[in-house]
Amino acid sequence: QDGAPFTSADVAFTFAKLTDPNLPTPYGGDFEKIASLETPDAYTVRVVYKEPFSPGLASWSMAMIPKHLLEGQNLLDTPFARAPVGTGPYRFGRWVSGERLELYANPDYYEGRPKIDRVVIRVVPDPATMFLELYQESIDSTGLTPLQYARLTDGEYFKKTYRKYRYPSFGYTFAGFNLKRPMFADARVREALDLATDRKEIIDGVLLGLGRPVTGPFSPDSWAYNKELAPSQFDPERARRLLDEAGWKDADGDGVREKDGVKLEFTMTTNQGVIQRQMIAEILQRRYAEIGVRMQIKIIEWSAFLKDVVDTGKFDMVLLAWGLSRDPDPFDIWHSSKTKPGEFNFIGYSNAEADRMMVDARKSFDRGERERAYRRIHELIAADRPYLFLYVADALPVVHARFQNVDVTPIGLGYRFIDWDVAPSQVKYTRYESN
Repeated sequence: QDGAPFTSADVAFTFAKLTDPNLPTPYGGDFEKIASLETPDAYTVRVVYKEPFSPGLASWSMAMIPKHLLEGQNLLDTPFARAPVGTGPYRFGRWVSGERLELYANPDYYEGRPKIDRVVIRVVPDPATMFLELYQESIDSTGLTPLQYARLTDGEYFKKTYRKYRYPSFGYTFAGFNLKRPMFADARVREALDLATDRKEIIDGVLLGLGRPVTGPFSPDSWAYNKELAPSQFDPERARRLLDEAGWKDADGDGVREKDGVKLEFTMTTNQGVIQRQMIAEILQRRYAEIGVRMQIKIIEWSAFLKDVVDTGKFDMVLLAWGLSRDPDPFDIWHSSKTKPGEFNFIGYSNAEADRMMVDARKSFDRGERERAYRRIHELIAADRPYLFLYVADALPVVHARFQNVDVTPIGLGYRFIDWDVAPSQVKYTRYESN
């Protein structure tokens, strides 16, 4: 995007950084299986793996970084992080922290210049404010909350002005246990909390039915998903019995169980700006109180949540969601080797059989063999209950009706954003040329 050629040297440089032990990254494991990487010319990269590695092609779909701008720099503290240069259809323009990002069409993009000249990505943390601005037509596209989608957008004005879309997201929402906490190391406590979680109540009350339950670490639309596993049933009586068996009793009658002088209480932490997560936490708080468990709720700004809570492991439970790759390889999230700071197995999950099967599945290009392995991994993880697997929410984007060529693809609405256009008579903003 700065006019310099994108060459195999950039790919080799990216590979070197991904495998640099001094640079923490959750993606480095995908490249440890590479025996050699050669660049015989400026536009060819030859990669040789130590062994068969089925997610290899998917792993190379990540963005490359420019050698000529980053060589010799500390990638953990570089101005490039605030002014990136890539190869995509839009060039970085301006970033006002906490307010907006501006992107300008890249005239040299290999598929041709995008039809939309400028994209402004605004930061609006409050869903109510965002919805008000949507009605004022100062926002062209956003995601709707279930309430907005189901009940607040059926009027004639909205139907004429916007187009709504609905399709399953490729990921899931979960509550993850910190398995290093003594109370959660006991599988009976995790199972009791699972049984005290009413997923139907959450899907109906929080999503207004715009979602479905999920039973394990794969999307229900993935070929790896084990469809024979049923969602956990809401059974608070059995939850109470399990806690009794585990030695957690309400000895002093204050409504909170205890064991060896320790109360069965913990904090669930989630991020600010997603009202559905706060609602879920409040539902769980009430349900857990009914079985003698006290749960506090803590809501933190997103960047601080990642840096100070998730990456450090300083949490009891976290409420989050995963967006998943179309290749179902679960290694980076679930393998016991991926628990270092900044990696994705931040709950500390470990299962020797699952570890072995994840490694073996990566070595096979036989779809049936991988499918059998992943269905067994699904079964093992579901039985261990390291997460409360909650639901797959429907994606609910909305786009102003003046935009043309807006199509839903298997990976979402914006995949072919370069084709979006506006008829000349419908142009709202002055045509903009970047410099």
